[in-house]
Amino acid sequence: MINFNNQIASQRGKFQAFPFHLVEQSPWPLATSFTLLTMALGAVAYFQGFPFGGELLLLGFVLTASVMILWFKDIVIERTYLGDHTSQVQSGISLGFILFVLSEVMAFLSVFWAFFHSSLAPTIEIGGTWPPVGIESVDAFAIPLLNTILLLSSGAFVTWGHHALIKGDRFGAIVGTFITIILALIFTGLQAFEYMEAPFSFADSVFGTVFYASTGLHGLHVIVGTIFLTVAFIRIVQYHYTDSHHAGFESAILYWHFVDVVWIFLYIFVYVWAS
Repeated sequence: MINFNNQIASQRGKFQAFPFHLVEQSPWPLATSFTLLTMALGAVAYFQGFPFGGELLLLGFVLTASVMILWFKDIVIERTYLGDHTSQVQSGISLGFILFVLSEVMAFLSVFWAFFHSSLAPTIEIGGTWPPVGIESVDAFAIPLLNTILLLSSGAFVTWGHHALIKGDRFGAIVGTFITIILALIFTGLQAFEYMEAPFSFADSVFGTVFYASTGLHGLHVIVGTIFLTVAFIRIVQYHYTDSHHAGFESAILYWHFVDVVWIFLYIFVYVWAS
């Protein structure tokens, strides 16, 4: 009797009796673990003031980014040129990405927990008020309001691009995604300017810590989402996506809408309510 596993296992290019992708051996998971270790050691050395800590942190970041690019390149090849991403594989990828977004929700939940724990019942050490005594909060109706308009507008444009791609309107998909990326870059620039002009620092009481932890974590997600959308934009231009085969683009859109929703809560509570 022929072993079933041997019967269905097939090398790339041969007939495969099942719709799932058997991933080939890859050096990138192991390489990623070493680059992340380098980045973590660099961060610890930098924060502790050790010599060359900043250089080691930068090296770890560059190596991690390089490995990610090479790893993602292989995935794009598997999907676009080798046809390994069947509908079942795409469903699995989409489910995995949804679980990843849920884990990100938990990360932001912990930050909001710290914020409400400190703001709803301010302790005597910070003056019994929120913001604490001596701290001037950021004007919620200046740069934060503008950033809110930019981010919500970007969500509308990326949705337009998505629907355009589904309808076969390639020009609309390109324009909608490109405008989203531009708005995201403007948002990041304004966020950096706000940090430079803020009247308090990360070390100014629990207010400064929670403010920069929450908005900084969100800013990091905006940068990741911008990179995500930029890759999707390039792939749209290169004809990698079709009206029915664009799981990567949909994942980028889901991630961007998640960033939008988190910012709404940040704006309402961290900016408006706190001021």
